[in-house]
Formats: sequence, C-alpha cells, structure tokens
Amino acid sequence: MLVTGAAGGMGRSHCVTLAAAGADIVALDLGGAQADLDETVDLVRASGRTCIAATADIRDMSALRAAVEPGARTLGGLDVVVANAGVYDTPGPSWTIDPGTWKRSLDVNLTGAWNTVRAGVEHFSHGGSVVLVSSTAGLKGIASASHYSAAKHAVVGLARTLANELGPRSIRVNTVHPGSVRTPMIINDRVFANLCPDVEHPTEADAAAVLAARNLLPVPWVDPVDVSNAVLFLACDDSRYMTGGQLVVDAGLTQKV
Repeated sequence: MLVTGAAGGMGRSHCVTLAAAGADIVALDLGGAQADLDETVDLVRASGRTCIAATADIRDMSALRAAVEPGARTLGGLDVVVANAGVYDTPGPSWTIDPGTWKRSLDVNLTGAWNTVRAGVEHFSHGGSVVLVSSTAGLKGIASASHYSAAKHAVVGLARTLANELGPRSIRVNTVHPGSVRTPMIINDRVFANLCPDVEHPTEADAAAVLAARNLLPVPWVDPVDVSNAVLFLACDDSRYMTGGQLVVDAGLTQKV
C-alpha cells in the first residue's frame, strides 16, 4: 500500500489506521520532512506491520517512480494507492491569487495525484483500490480558494476517468471529501485570520465558532482518523463494488442550506 503525504496530518493517520487493519505501507513524503516521516514509520511498525519510508516530490514523476519502486518490490507489489498529499496555499479572492500560487496548487493537488496513481498502479498485479483525497472544495465552490477548489474538482474528474480505465483490471477508484479537518492545514494563524477578518489576532476558538456554524453537526471540524476510516473502507473489500464514487466526511458542510 502506498500513502503520500505520510509525514503528518491525515497522511500519518491513514498509515496508522490502515496498518492497524493489517496493511504494510510505503509511506512517502518530501525529503525535508524526513524526521516526521520516520515517526510515522515507527508508529506503523509498532503495530507489527512493515513500513518503508520513501521521499520524493510528487510533482516529479521520475523521482516519484524511483522512490516508490524499492518499497513496492520489497512488499511484493502494491494493491492500494492513497493519493493524500496536498497543499492549501495563500487564500484570497481569485483576482488576488498570484500565478505562482495558482500553479503550485494545480501541480501538487492535481498533477501530483495523477503522478501518484501512475507510479503506484504500475506495481498492481490484478485488482486493487485507488483512493484520491479530494475535499469538500472538490464538490462546491469555496470563496477565497479558487486555486484549491479548481484542483480538487479536477481530482474528481480524474478519478471518474481512472475508474473507467482501470475497471477492466478490477481496480476501483474513488475520492474522499473531507470538510475541515483538525490538522496544521487548518489550525494555523493564517487560516484563523482568513476565517475571522474582523477579529484582531483571532484564536483557535474564534475559528472554531465560524467553522461550526457552517456544519449541520455541532462541531467545527472532524479528526484525521474520521477521514482515515473512510479511506480504510474504500481500500478494503467491504467496498468491493464501489468505484467512481465520492465519499464525504464533512459533518454536513456540503448539505447545509
């Protein structure tokens, strides 16, 4: 099983949750995250499973393939790919987003997912599951996040196409759509300021109040493990006839009127 963005946040949670269910993991992240990646490896190995660290920038297809191949060979191949790595760059109205920020969002969130599937699926024999982590921003427009929303919508189109292409090989492809998740991507001063523009030095509690008001359930965010449980479901045989679909874990964000 290959998991990208494995050094922390949801990626680490996916690795630990999937390992607890019996999976051996190739855990991949950027080289600069080596210390955090090593911690993920230790957590997986503590559950008695094999975990092989790999480092590469998912935007670089050649480097990604070279990083995945040794781990896949050691595990005797792959049967699950979790394309989790992503980035949420500087938010703001569409006309204020600079071209570099726009390009980085598309390169990491979309092209990186495409590269991950290509690098992983070539180690499948017959059958398996691909899970692309999108977002609620991949299902509805999100103000001040056109770069992120455009990429995450495109991930859905990619997944639907891959489901058609890989179905004859018994490989399923689905997307997971988290709402706000309690990870450093949300829990930081930059996001707090964007959520609470009229508050000077907003706190986590200020941001939580804003986010909770957007959900049907009375919570501001979900925990990483809640998303990991959805990934586990799509990765295993319990979802054996689900492909081309979207699984939403958002406390009702997308359904609130």
